[in-house]
Amino acid sequence: MELDFGKQGGLVPAVIQDDTTGEVLMLGFMNPEALRETFRTGEVTFYSRSRKKLWCKGETSGHRLRLRDVRMDCDADALLLRVEPAGPGVCHQGYRSCFFRRLEPDGKAAVIAARTFDPNTVYGEGKKP
Repeated sequence: MELDFGKQGGLVPAVIQDDTTGEVLMLGFMNPEALRETFRTGEVTFYSRSRKKLWCKGETSGHRLRLRDVRMDCDADALLLRVEPAGPGVCHQGYRSCFFRRLEPDGKAAVIAARTFDPNTVYGEGKKP
C-alpha cells in the first residue's frame, strides 16, 4: 500500500509526536518531496502551504526534529512521525508543543502550558517561521 497524496491536493497531514514522551508536538503537511527529504536527511521537512515551498523544521530556530519512526494510518492518507526534538520547543509562539491551549466548552481557549523559549529572541521581533 502506498501513501495517498491525492485526497488533499497533493498533501498529507503529519502528526509530530515526541518519541520518548508520546506528547503530540505539532501538525504539519507533507508532499512526496518533503517525505523523501525527511527520509534522506533524518530531519523532518514539511511543505509550507502559505509559502508554497519545502521547509525543514528548525531551519530558523535550530529546534530541529530528528526522525525516529514513520507510521501511516489505515486509509494511507495521514502520517504519524515519531521524533526526537532538539531544542526547548517546536511552537513559533515559544511553547514546547503547538497544542498549548485547551478549548473550553464555552468556546474560549485557556493556555495550559508555560513558554519554554522567547520567540522574539529566536525568530526576531514580529517574525515567525
